[in-house]
Amino acid sequence: MEFAVSYVDRRIEQRPKSGEAPFALNEVFFSRTDDRGIIRAGNYVFKRVSDYSWDELLGAPHKVIRHPDMPRGVFHLFWETIKQGKIMGAYVKNQSKDGLHYWVYAVVVPCGDGYLSARIKPTSKVFSEIQRDYAELLKAEQEYGLEPEDSAANLMEILKTKGFKTYEEFALHSLCEELLAREAGLGNSKCLKVDHLRKMLADASTLVEETEGLVQDFEAMNTIPHNLRVIASRIEPSGGPVTVLSQNYGAMSREMSDWFSAHVMGKDSNFAALQDSVQNSLFVECMVRILTECNDQLQNERRQLKDIDMKAEREILADLVTSQTKDAQAGMQQVDTEADRILRACQVMHRHFLGLSSTRVLCKIESARLPESGETLSDIIDQLGNFQERISQRLERIANLSTEIRTVEAQ
Repeated sequence: MEFAVSYVDRRIEQRPKSGEAPFALNEVFFSRTDDRGIIRAGNYVFKRVSDYSWDELLGAPHKVIRHPDMPRGVFHLFWETIKQGKIMGAYVKNQSKDGLHYWVYAVVVPCGDGYLSARIKPTSKVFSEIQRDYAELLKAEQEYGLEPEDSAANLMEILKTKGFKTYEEFALHSLCEELLAREAGLGNSKCLKVDHLRKMLADASTLVEETEGLVQDFEAMNTIPHNLRVIASRIEPSGGPVTVLSQNYGAMSREMSDWFSAHVMGKDSNFAALQDSVQNSLFVECMVRILTECNDQLQNERRQLKDIDMKAEREILADLVTSQTKDAQAGMQQVDTEADRILRACQVMHRHFLGLSSTRVLCKIESARLPESGETLSDIIDQLGNFQERISQRLERIANLSTEIRTVEAQ
């Protein structure tokens, strides 16, 4: 037996004859499915918005609410992601039993032997853009008979033109924008932790770019010590200043290249996961905010929900929030460890480079005494000096970024 509804409930449950199903900005609804997408549970908002009875929802495939306007490529990408055990975020247009439609931003997370999906009402500028993109994808599917995987590839091409390298980057960006728009729409204060994590993610992205540039600088510098050795063999006896310079720079170049190959570019490197760790932590932080709010709504649920054990559902939600938060904290600990390791390594390398400056100055003086080969030697030493300055500046930027990441993480 269901309890009497309030005036507010009656107002929101008055459904129009056409158009959009009532779904308020302050509402969150969820559904839980098995690994095949069969609905196991949900909250009252899910039932109300979809306009189905519990008898029609429980045990039914989740696609019962799928809207024909949705491109199949989106669902292909959707399932490819969650089957890998990853969190997924996506804009979805659904259809109620009475023919009304409703858009959601859905966050899907692995839950036991199935999945849990929590949805909020999208209102950001990103939402306006994605509606046009979906219409373009659907048109291509219908006109050219595209398979879902081909349509998914088209979606990725669209996202790349917007500056997103992966779908995960887009999903995270859109989720953050939706939460910010939602908080503004509800008159709530902006979440500072989300802001901090977004700043950290930007720093981590720049750090990766700077590190990749540093590796390229090392590769470009590799030929210089060899050229110095060739000149040294012609102009001085073994052990002379030019020979020493070539040996020192050669050893330094190899040491730094080997370090970055092992710790940055290597297959077992944790540094490669630094950006992913920040990205995942930010996604989890946003997701936990939605799940927590969903759980709060469940605490106040006043209706009989068929055979659904709401106490058990609340426990599932609470456990999910706890486990995801722990995973995010572990990821952030890894970020802090890697940022600290990069910072210390850059400081050591920077000191080594400064130590080579005096040798380079001596060789510059030596080149002035050698009229025949001095000009060539001078040019190479100048070139080496330019490389040293460029790498030193890049090392300093990497160190500053690492410090900034650790500072933001501590906030």
